[in-house]
Amino acid sequence: MYSDFFGFREPPFSIAPDPRYLYLSERHKEALAHLMYGVRGQGGFIVITGEVGTGKTTVSRCFIENAPAHVDIALILNPRLSARELLSAICDELGIAHPGGASIKQMVDLINQDLLKAHAAGRHKVLLIDEAQNLSADVLEQLRLLTNLETAEKKLLQIVLLGQPELQQKLALPQLRQLNQRVTARYHLDAISRSELPAYLSYRLGVAGMRGDVFSASAVRKLYRLSHGIPRLINLISDRALLGAYAEGEHEVTAAHIRQAAREVGGGTRIEAGASGSGRKGKLSDYLVVFASLLLAVISSVWVYQQWTGTPIINGAEAREDNQEGLVERAAMPEPEPPGFRFAEHSGSEQEAFAWLFDIWDVHYPPEGEAAACDFARASGLGCLERQGSRRSLAFLDRPAILRLQDDTGTERLVVLRRLDGQMADLVLPDGVVQVPFDSLEPYWFGEYQVLWQLPDYLASPPGEGEHGGEELWLGVRMMELADIHSNSPARSAEIKRMALNEQIRWYQSVRGLTVDGIAGAMTIIQINNDLDAGVPRLASPGNRGGE
Repeated sequence: MYSDFFGFREPPFSIAPDPRYLYLSERHKEALAHLMYGVRGQGGFIVITGEVGTGKTTVSRCFIENAPAHVDIALILNPRLSARELLSAICDELGIAHPGGASIKQMVDLINQDLLKAHAAGRHKVLLIDEAQNLSADVLEQLRLLTNLETAEKKLLQIVLLGQPELQQKLALPQLRQLNQRVTARYHLDAISRSELPAYLSYRLGVAGMRGDVFSASAVRKLYRLSHGIPRLINLISDRALLGAYAEGEHEVTAAHIRQAAREVGGGTRIEAGASGSGRKGKLSDYLVVFASLLLAVISSVWVYQQWTGTPIINGAEAREDNQEGLVERAAMPEPEPPGFRFAEHSGSEQEAFAWLFDIWDVHYPPEGEAAACDFARASGLGCLERQGSRRSLAFLDRPAILRLQDDTGTERLVVLRRLDGQMADLVLPDGVVQVPFDSLEPYWFGEYQVLWQLPDYLASPPGEGEHGGEELWLGVRMMELADIHSNSPARSAEIKRMALNEQIRWYQSVRGLTVDGIAGAMTIIQINNDLDAGVPRLASPGNRGGE
């Protein structure tokens, strides 16, 4: 309406996510850097939060357009789903064919197979969920279980959660502590600063075809006070102010135009400046926040979803009806319990499971003891390692393990895996050992496990007793032995022995397929003990230990 009057090719302050109008403030650049850094890491969760209208969708759009070439991104815009509906949506986004009545276990298996194929092809899968504060705790826990599949070096699925600040509060819930511990990068996106607002306005005006200032200095100051630097509110108020100036035949937007525009955007309610002078933490009126939220939901979500995926929005009633049919079908035809393993008889509580695992290491841990199991382990010269993975991961570590299981009712129990021999698994029970097919455990196991490992002397010693020197000595001696084991010639062995210690560790990690970082962490030390046969409990029988 006012474009010809001001000389614009198009309205400069539309709230549609047009990439040409993308202005990255310092905070948006930092958030994008966290996403780019996180996606190059070892998997897990990345969490980006921000108040309504601060530009989380803008950042995600920029991330999708600039992601590395080997990264495939699946986008979920409507997270108000049950666990089964979410898994079905993920399958759809990843292009995974699945039956309409597929169970959670079936869809998880299909997703895992797809991730393995992608990894073999050199691809990295990223699942991006917008408005993630709307995810229920149960659905978030199901997402955590999706990250269980891993290789020796990395997890095969990266999950990015974008949401309002309530998302951080939800992740802090006790029942989600395991997920919260797996967040590898997080960033809270604040509003743009007062000093950045003139550049923001000039950038958008320039893209629309105008060179020069339209907003007076007093208008810019008033705009910041009323918008608190929130980009969506800046756009809404600026667009309305331009319309007001046009109606009055004025070619300059004044503070009065901004004030009146803010009243109109707020539904006739005057917007008062927040208590915070910076505006970054100022609180807007509840009415304006609700208005802006609804406006984004109607315009941005529908447009982005259709443009990015080309998929029409599914009628909500149909989705609910499909879900109800699936639940009724599953209730009518419960999955039979696999033969061999009996959930109630072969599993125990966390305290019981740790007591059984400590017995394997010849350490007595009373289930009624007050000390936490991992604190007790360290006092006994052992370390705790919690991982997510597959049977292959268990075999790679080669340590007896506690497997965390869950049945269809959501009941959690634990089993202690003493040995793997071909397809058979030995489980420890109070009355002895029972042998079951490993695949009879898999319907209940989503990949989470814990092992104990032998701490080296320098870590088992009391704090302050020459730890650094002890570390160099312990590792140096073992690197000499490993150089002889893994070198293909005396000359290569001698070359490795002349390396600095951190370079020796990097060499060994590369040989053993570990993350190459030059740091002797738990995974590295476990493999050192495996190669040098340290006399610790092992998961595989001696005849089944490959490469030794």
